[in-house]
Amino acid sequence: MSDMIDVGSGPAVVLIPGIQGRWEWMWPAVDALERRCRVISFSLAENRGSGRRVDPARGFDTYLDQIEEVMTHAGLADAAVCGVSFGGLVALHWAARRPERTRALVLVSTPSPNWKPAARVDWYLRAPRLLAPVFAAQSPFRLGPEIWRAHDSVGDRLAFSGRQVARVALSPFSPVGMAERVRLMSTVDFEADCRLVRAPTLVLTGEPGLDRVVSVDGTRSYTDRIAGAHHAILERTGHIGLVTRPDRFAEMVAPFVVRAAA
Repeated sequence: MSDMIDVGSGPAVVLIPGIQGRWEWMWPAVDALERRCRVISFSLAENRGSGRRVDPARGFDTYLDQIEEVMTHAGLADAAVCGVSFGGLVALHWAARRPERTRALVLVSTPSPNWKPAARVDWYLRAPRLLAPVFAAQSPFRLGPEIWRAHDSVGDRLAFSGRQVARVALSPFSPVGMAERVRLMSTVDFEADCRLVRAPTLVLTGEPGLDRVVSVDGTRSYTDRIAGAHHAILERTGHIGLVTRPDRFAEMVAPFVVRAAA
């Protein structure tokens, strides 16, 4: 399968990227997690290199087809699934529809199941290609405070930012694909999905004052909707803690995946 990675050894976890759809943007988390687990990841349909378009007949389930494909390619009957932001909704839908293939579910800074796009998002959806530079220009204002908090020195903050900008530049996202993902979110009843999840579930958030992308309270609400779900906070970060503090992210996720595998 094109644009898929399979690294590390031990209990398997399928890592699903956020709304931009590129696994490369999560590389620090992949690198930290593969020291403890087998990590499989891929880029979402509509991104260059994914080898797949969103099937109009399948809609949101196109992403489930991708998980099926990577797990088959990896020779896995089941695995833990860990979804980041929008990827958490994909992971949730997978766990609800494929319970026999889901060892564990990890939701990382995932929008609430009843999330609705704000006016700013609706404005972006009107012309995603044209407004992509505006979206990119706003990122430092959304993510800057958590990058500052996660690192102790100006040098560390600048070094992290430079590395992450390089990853983004080398693996550009599809503005049209991102807009399509937002539209597809409204086609799934995620509230109903929550009631169908049977796998052990970990809900992971950053600190409320630092996540300026999704509501921490909205993410935490999954603990009320999914039976037996537990919540944990990744300290000193917000929405992108898996890359700003990847070692701590792996320390929290890997033991949960190992216990589920056992």
